[in-house]
Amino acid sequence: MVFQNYALYPHLSVLENIMFPLKMEKMPKKQRQKRALELAQLVQIEDHVDKKPKQLSGGQQQRVAIARALAKEPSILLMDEPLSNLDARLHIEMREEIRRIQQKTGVTTVFVTHDQEEALSISDEVMALNEGAIQQNSDPITLYKKPKNRFVAQFLGTPIINTIGIEDYPEVLERLNISEEIKQNIETIGLRAEDILTTENKENALFEGIVSHVARVGKDTTVHVKNKEKELVATNLTIIPLEDTEIYLTAQMKDIHFFDHKGQVIEVKEVVMA
Repeated sequence: MVFQNYALYPHLSVLENIMFPLKMEKMPKKQRQKRALELAQLVQIEDHVDKKPKQLSGGQQQRVAIARALAKEPSILLMDEPLSNLDARLHIEMREEIRRIQQKTGVTTVFVTHDQEEALSISDEVMALNEGAIQQNSDPITLYKKPKNRFVAQFLGTPIINTIGIEDYPEVLERLNISEEIKQNIETIGLRAEDILTTENKENALFEGIVSHVARVGKDTTVHVKNKEKELVATNLTIIPLEDTEIYLTAQMKDIHFFDHKGQVIEVKEVVMA
């Protein structure tokens, strides 16, 4: 197991920390030294094996903790919030390293995290939980593109998915050619920021409003569009509008998410504009 706190023995060297589980198993000294050195190379800390933990950076300490956990060749490795103590840059670096190490060793790894970007970037399969209950269990792309409920849709993605309540904006649903039977069950529509498009005609729009704010950060531009009390966020517009101008928004019909009053997804096939 690897935890948020690395729990390294401060009086032992890096090599001795890695060897410790093997020593407890009474493995011969030469054999455990060989195994520990191999693991040090795997996690790329072979140049620091004689140092004490306090002489290492946070990322290096994390590598030692991972190597020690792998020493006994476990069938399953549990990692509980292992990166939460690291700064942003090191966080990304170690995230990629954990993925590399897992691919190299092939050990089944259960990675517990509240960081949705972390979960999506390194996992083959993601289980989303809410208050201990499983909400969805699938590969990262399916989890993101086809959430089973509003909780999963809102938990994943930055910025958070846009949601439009039909009670406050009935005109949005009126513009879609959906059977009345299905419409009666739809409480909320969800649109991811990157799926929002612009259209020149109000008749083709799902949502219209005034551009309240345009935020530019390097190559990324985020556009905020407000209508009454509702604000939508778009991140993939081909033409960036000016603030305080009117704009009409739409989306590819396949990218619209429909949720019922319980927050469960409603499958709607062949959605088109009315």
